[in-house]
Amino acid sequence: MSEATIFIKEATNEKDIQEVEYLINQLEGVERVLIDTVDGEVKVEFDDQVVSKEDILSILKDNHYQI
Repeated sequence: MSEATIFIKEATNEKDIQEVEYLINQLEGVERVLIDTVDGEVKVEFDDQVVSKEDILSILKDNHYQI
């Protein structure tokens, strides 16, 4: 199990937080997503045998989130 911390500028309001959680959780291998609403810090626990940090970053960038 691996953990990644990502800062997403837009992840400070309810709509974007829900969308970020949805996008990341749809990836197979993601175990948990925690978002700090104050500063947009996103912690993701995932199985690195199934999904990579690059896969997570890619889906966020593809949906126009600034990492």
